[in-house]
Amino acid sequence: MRKIILFMHVSLDGFVAGPKGETDWMHHDTEAQAYVQRLHGRTDAALFGRVTYKEMASYWPTVLSNPASSQDDRNHAEWQKTAQKVVVSKTLKHADWENTRIINGNLADEIDKLKGETGKDIWLMGSPTLAQSLIALDLIDEYLLNISPVILGRGKSLFANLNHQINLELVESHAYKSGAVNLVYHAKSAAPHDMRMPHA
Repeated sequence: MRKIILFMHVSLDGFVAGPKGETDWMHHDTEAQAYVQRLHGRTDAALFGRVTYKEMASYWPTVLSNPASSQDDRNHAEWQKTAQKVVVSKTLKHADWENTRIINGNLADEIDKLKGETGKDIWLMGSPTLAQSLIALDLIDEYLLNISPVILGRGKSLFANLNHQINLELVESHAYKSGAVNLVYHAKSAAPHDMRMPHA
């Protein structure tokens, strides 16, 4: 069974964006980038919400033809090019990025089918609204969180509207020179699959 791996930058108080969508507080340097790129070897699929998908599709296909692109960006662009890309959306009608498919049925059923397919693990990138839905359904198998050394106080919370406890097991931690900390947790609990597809 494939696993859903959530990678997310969060503040110390659990926000993924400021009150106006700000992300300039995130600590994402070359050390953190090199650490996260280890996921290329264990995943072969990317899972997005509609907004994040559109942002990614407008940028990553241009990286390999841009001589100014960093090697880290080139590595990720190569992975994105061959990876299966899955967009969760009820409003997106077509996707032009190669190897992309749209799922718009019952969220829990669709994700369970995706996890049951042959392949490596699935990388949920950004997409905080989709992440919130999958967290509430206990469909996240691994939480890979980069904790930036900042307290925002308000903004978009990764764990908003969660109404049950999720038990986690810490399996790895790493402190960066920047002061950010990477934490890797495995989920230990499961809840009934009864949430509708997010309207995105």
